[in-house]
Amino acid sequence: MTPPNAETIASSSFFRDVWRLGMIYWRSPAAQVGAALLALAIALELATVYSAVLVARTQATVFDVIQDRNVAAFLGALGMQAAAMLTTIFAATFRIYVRQVLEIRWRRKMTAEYLRRWMTPEAYWQIELHGAAMDNPDQRIAEDIRNYVASALGLSLSLLSSLVTLASFGGMLWMLSRGWPLALPIGDIYVPGFLMWVAVGYAAFAMWITHVVGRKLVPLNFDKLRYEADFRYGLVRFRDQVEPVAFSRGELIERRRLLRRFGSIVENWWRLIAAQRDLSLLTLGLGQMNGVVPMLLAAPAYFAGHLTLGKITQVGFAYGQVSGALTWFVNAYQEIAQWRASIQRLAAFADVMAVTSTELAEAKHLEVARSDEGTLRLHDVVLHKPDGRPLIRAVGAIRPGESIALVGPTGSGKTTLFRALAGLWPFGVGRIEVPTGAQLHFVPSRPYLPVGSLRFALTYPEPEDRYDDDTIREALEVFDLGALAAVLGEHAQWHVRLSAAEQQRLSLARILVRAPDWLFLDEATHALDEAMEARAYAILRERLPRASLLSIAHRPSVAALHTIRWVLVRDADGVGVLVVE
Repeated sequence: MTPPNAETIASSSFFRDVWRLGMIYWRSPAAQVGAALLALAIALELATVYSAVLVARTQATVFDVIQDRNVAAFLGALGMQAAAMLTTIFAATFRIYVRQVLEIRWRRKMTAEYLRRWMTPEAYWQIELHGAAMDNPDQRIAEDIRNYVASALGLSLSLLSSLVTLASFGGMLWMLSRGWPLALPIGDIYVPGFLMWVAVGYAAFAMWITHVVGRKLVPLNFDKLRYEADFRYGLVRFRDQVEPVAFSRGELIERRRLLRRFGSIVENWWRLIAAQRDLSLLTLGLGQMNGVVPMLLAAPAYFAGHLTLGKITQVGFAYGQVSGALTWFVNAYQEIAQWRASIQRLAAFADVMAVTSTELAEAKHLEVARSDEGTLRLHDVVLHKPDGRPLIRAVGAIRPGESIALVGPTGSGKTTLFRALAGLWPFGVGRIEVPTGAQLHFVPSRPYLPVGSLRFALTYPEPEDRYDDDTIREALEVFDLGALAAVLGEHAQWHVRLSAAEQQRLSLARILVRAPDWLFLDEATHALDEAMEARAYAILRERLPRASLLSIAHRPSVAALHTIRWVLVRDADGVGVLVVE
């Protein structure tokens, strides 16, 4: 996926993406509580600004009574300033707390929505059809959603605070600078609200030059997220595949590949920190220069007796608040750039999921329906590739208790036919009838073992308390895994801890635990020796005599363990045709 262009930080697509991502939460039932929290957060933002106004006023009073050497008035003014400061502390603290409460509620809803849309059977096709456009979905859900929500709240509330600050202190600054002259070589002149105009002009210049210098941060932050996720994925993949890598003596090449990925991070990092350095030099320099402006302009009026010490202090404070409010964009630019990158990735992820759903809906659909006949039938099934080209033609039936071996050359479409039977391959025409109430169980060549207890690995995807321990222990014993019975409650990464053969025997034990009546095995015993393989099929036939069995068989020894053969042969056009022997 190409990173966003630097010019698009405030484009129409940006605001459209912000809107549709925000509506995931703000149109949900959870938004009622969220609206109350947002209202409270806004109220606390306003209270923080108001308390800052009180601090400015009481500070001016304190300095005036100091100038007048009025001890009694000084103590009273100091008490008022202390009260204003306590109000500021309370409002500033709880505005952050309320914002964080709203943030986690918003993030929880968005995460749940993305997981609902991502973790479906369509996830396979999202990667298969649009893999290049949706790298690292894990990072987008875990990190990009977090960054999006945090910045959406932080930026919007800080912008609100800046606008209210501008309104509150802008009027104060206008009033303070309207009645004293500006000393020029040609004489004194009066400019109503002079310092207010200076603040506006300075802020306009600062925003323009900040955007010119900082706009390259948008694509750099986008690439930063992508490169970091690619590097982390490579580390996780090595951890999960450490044994086959070790057998291949591939540690050196894997290390080099990871270092190349990290090299992309480093290269982008140098560009990023250089851009951030330039922007920081600019913003800090503008900030420091801006702090001197009000004193330089107000000092002549003070020396001429037009302003008191308290007033000049108030001028400096008010100018700083107004200038800070006007330069909100300058100070928030780096966060906006990072926010824009997160929005781009989340919006692209949502687009891919929507496009995939549309493509699957518009494809010629293979019909999978329930039937009371008690037989699984394939009626004039023609499976297509996603581009519409025919792949397999199949007509056949599986009756209760039958044992069928599906054979054919590599690439003839055996696994694709399995996916169609499982309802995972929508591209095609025809009809597959599945007996009503049938419990279908599919076992891939690489079984999925979730991280968790061994008991859960055996009962997956059902709850681990669904079956009693005696049933589980008996299934383990049958497949020579009795030693594992002692660690049923232990949590581990079982796909790493167990060998390939042990994983396949565990998946076979899972079959006995669940006792399905329709069983589909896709090379589910290829890691076993022939004796264990033959014994495994004998156990399944003995323990589940009424179950129908269809196995993909690459080895003749596996095909010999079944009574019926389905053979996929290619016709003159290269299409696999199912022949029943």
